[in-house]
Amino acid sequence: MQIQDVIHLRRIDPARNMARFYRLSSALSLFGDICLVREWGRIGRPGRMRIDLYEKVEEAAAARLALERSKRRRGYCDAGGIG
Repeated sequence: MQIQDVIHLRRIDPARNMARFYRLSSALSLFGDICLVREWGRIGRPGRMRIDLYEKVEEAAAARLALERSKRRRGYCDAGGIG
């Protein structure tokens, strides 16, 4: 069960040979916690994944927003479902 849509971000800089993706999603765990799932890596390659658990939807939403803002400050932009 999805709580919010998935956020797909990417950062591409050919001069630095950089092609990265970052994906954030939220879902309910089997035990009622909120899972904030983060995936990142080089576009076209398997990435890494981290799952953080939160007791409240508000906590997960705040963490998700903070991560999204941080990535956008570093040059990531919407990928439009690519990544």
